[in-house]
Amino acid sequence: MSSKVPPIILNNGVEMPQLGFGVWQVPDDEAEQAVAAALEAGYRSIDTAAIYGNETGTGKAVAASGVPREDVFVTTKVWNSDHGYDSTLRAFDTSLERLGLEYVDLYLIHWPTPARGTYVDTYKAFEKLLADERVRAIGVSNFLPEHLERLIEETSVVPAVNQIELHPHLQQHASREFHAEHGIATEAWSPLGSGKGLLEVPAIVAIAQKHGRTPAQVVLRWHLQLGNVVIPKSVTPARIKENIEVFDFSLDDEDLAAISALNEDRRLGPDPAEFNAA
Repeated sequence: MSSKVPPIILNNGVEMPQLGFGVWQVPDDEAEQAVAAALEAGYRSIDTAAIYGNETGTGKAVAASGVPREDVFVTTKVWNSDHGYDSTLRAFDTSLERLGLEYVDLYLIHWPTPARGTYVDTYKAFEKLLADERVRAIGVSNFLPEHLERLIEETSVVPAVNQIELHPHLQQHASREFHAEHGIATEAWSPLGSGKGLLEVPAIVAIAQKHGRTPAQVVLRWHLQLGNVVIPKSVTPARIKENIEVFDFSLDDEDLAAISALNEDRRLGPDPAEFNAA
């Protein structure tokens, strides 16, 4: 099946689908099936990470899909314990081997782990991978503006993407503004919040009823209209299909204002300023 997902253009000219498929918390043996279902449904961007433990299943699905490699945008991430120049290069080799790929489309630093103080050295290894054409774009995940400022000052390649927790209860205005100023794409993880809580908020339910859509589709549409890249996760084939059916309707200004009013600056995941797990 061809893809209906429009691309965004990253700051180095590389095209990235605006909506992709995430595999966080999906076991490796289930990842192959889930990614296969996503590719069949028309997704062309797959987001994994070394720490997820499912790069092997993800790579098998990409290889078996029949979709040309150049049409699939694969993201993976280096884990905290592999920070540092040489260890990052080794970690990348390991990820590439697990994925069974010759290159990765986007490589991200998973967390800044500021107590380590090594994310600049890690990113310099990323710059080498980019120069060697082993990755098409490089970026970060969970970086705060202060971490990005240091990276921009001490390295030569502005990150193409910052993947951060972002949903209507955590709208990340300061980060999105910083990204826009520096040409960094904002990518949302946990775009639908966690569990059913966000999807049962009366304002979102009302907007869904108004458009004849599900609450999840409304929230994903909100992200897209803000300009965010978004990576919803599901292992349910019907939900996988539902999450990509968001390009044939639009939210109006009233809808967008109602969702904007839901911000609580409430995180579901760790605070990047303090998270330093190995």
